[in-house]
Amino acid sequence: MEHPENDDLYRGLKVNKGVADVPTVNPYLKKKLRREYTPSEFVEGILKGNITILSQAVTLVESAKYEHQQIAQEIIEKCLPHAGKSVRIGITGVPGAGKSTSIDAFGMHLIKEGRKLAVLAIDPSSERSKGSILGDKTRMEALSREKNAFIRPSPSAGSLGGVARKTRETIVLCEAAGFNTVFVETVGVGQSETAVHSMVDFFLLIQLAGTGDELQGIKRGIMEMADGIIINKADGDNIDKAKLAAAQFKNALHLFPPADSGWFPKVLTYSGYYNLGIKEIWDMVGEYMEFTKKNGYFDYKRNEQAKYWMYESINDTLRETFYHNPAVESMLSSTEQQVLKNEISSFVAAKRMMDLFLENLSKK
Repeated sequence: MEHPENDDLYRGLKVNKGVADVPTVNPYLKKKLRREYTPSEFVEGILKGNITILSQAVTLVESAKYEHQQIAQEIIEKCLPHAGKSVRIGITGVPGAGKSTSIDAFGMHLIKEGRKLAVLAIDPSSERSKGSILGDKTRMEALSREKNAFIRPSPSAGSLGGVARKTRETIVLCEAAGFNTVFVETVGVGQSETAVHSMVDFFLLIQLAGTGDELQGIKRGIMEMADGIIINKADGDNIDKAKLAAAQFKNALHLFPPADSGWFPKVLTYSGYYNLGIKEIWDMVGEYMEFTKKNGYFDYKRNEQAKYWMYESINDTLRETFYHNPAVESMLSSTEQQVLKNEISSFVAAKRMMDLFLENLSKK
């Protein structure tokens, strides 16, 4: 397009033509940058501890594509005999409690002890844009540089149940790759804790002192799930406040019914930033593991979790099958409109859709 400034009306003014836009993709690049592996090659790479192949396998697990899910399930099935040998720890706390900073400190402590650590962090997605920052790696500076650490943030994408199931499957892959400690960091205090509690051996609640009534913002259910409560930022002028908060939590725990494990949760203070009290926390985790393995609760809990995820997978499959049924898809919108116009009740509509689904299944 010619610039209007070059018209004779504007004598003495000359605008040169601009440079044509350079394509952002190299036109000569035709080959795929990433090699596609077979399920057997994925398994072989994972068992050798290849982080690149492990990362690609986790991406398949997280993918919504049907063909990716088929490959992922085959990989998981072959990795399953090599899994189950790690210590699984769930870490939760209110936003700002210092979960990522604490994981960085805890992780470095374990790496120095010769352990291999996988950190699976569920990152909250925006309800508007559906995007996710996935910034946990930036807050785990020391850990992200370690070769024996694997950090994988996963976007919740509005479907917490789906992410929880995929996190459970990712744990299997990480254990098969030789990671003997797995951290699962949750979004924050909320519904995610129940899902995470169903896939870990030890559930750790991180709290802050000096933020008003420490017990006010914590749901009773979260505290009942906790196997250990730790008060962060117990340093400098905050030490007395941290001790006071610890005393309040200890008193509150006495009001709860005893845990099925027979273990009474401990309350400790520490500083993630200054690395104070880290060893004591891991001594507590070790004590819990020894206690539950001795009384048989550890194996019982693992079995219950496996059963829980079997039923969760059945429910997910049934839901997917229902909503992707052609007959249901064709009638769902019109039935919804009937409900909105008060022509039929929600319950009648649901029964009609289920009857249609079952009738359509019987014809196949």
